[in-house]
Amino acid sequence: MRQFAHDVKRLAAFEKIVLVTRKTRLAELIERFNTLAQAKFYIEHAGGNFQEYQLEDDAYRQSTDIVRRSIEIGLKVQEIDRGLVPTFTFLPADLVVTLGQDGLVANTAKYVGKQPVIAVNPDPERFDGILLPFLPGQTGRAIEDALSGKCRIRSVTLAEARLNDGQRLLAFNDLFLGAQTHVSARYRIRWATAEEPQSSSGVLVSTGAGSTGWVSSVFNMTSGIAALTGGHAVKPIRLDWDDPRLLFVVREPFISRHSRANIVAGILEQQQAVELESLMPSGGVIFSDGIEADYLQFNSGSSVMVSAAAETAQLVVG
Repeated sequence: MRQFAHDVKRLAAFEKIVLVTRKTRLAELIERFNTLAQAKFYIEHAGGNFQEYQLEDDAYRQSTDIVRRSIEIGLKVQEIDRGLVPTFTFLPADLVVTLGQDGLVANTAKYVGKQPVIAVNPDPERFDGILLPFLPGQTGRAIEDALSGKCRIRSVTLAEARLNDGQRLLAFNDLFLGAQTHVSARYRIRWATAEEPQSSSGVLVSTGAGSTGWVSSVFNMTSGIAALTGGHAVKPIRLDWDDPRLLFVVREPFISRHSRANIVAGILEQQQAVELESLMPSGGVIFSDGIEADYLQFNSGSSVMVSAAAETAQLVVG
């Protein structure tokens, strides 16, 4: 069941609007090839449709202009690129607005603390926007409602990976624990009263918001294999966004003299954790929400506890 929180005093105390934007595919290509002409040559030479890149970029620029005008309401305004989010210091008096796809929301919300996030869909013709309830032209009204305390806030459970050296990483959708490259990850897993050494393609831990994402592909694969071997189809597990439980699955566990595959999936109840001890001398990583560049090292000597975080993400929904 969806639960909405309402905190009028906190919502009314904003002093600054932080707008989080992202580079379009065309902007990234121009950075890579230095000029628009060279980017166009590269795409067309590879058989791609450069016009689609251009139209996507135009739509994002138009949406950015609309949102920029909408947030000029007398408060301080700071605009940052998504690449700066992991190291940016969000303050209690910041109201956060994101302009981009669902992934931008996920990779912003886990860093902003208790601050509500207004997620704007810059291009509804291209993006379904499961996490994007507002269009660019609705940004001003969404901000007004947040400032007056009239908006609804949806809480989203976050996952937390905490290493034995104190480092931690939050996830909006999912955490990946495994090897940095396509080699087997070696570790010891402990869950409930069971433990065993494993060799696999890594472990996924999903929140309710992520249960329809990466982890669902594991269920799709398992269901297909079950059908091939005459078994029953596997029904994917779906959790509500505010469900305090987490779901974990072990990807492609390998059985050998030194590895087992008895612990392959489970649901972490509230305040329950799964623990992994790395047996990899190098190349072990933990990253969240598909952002491989923002990771924790997970090598021999490291152990990690994964559970639901004390914090929750706060999404403005209307």
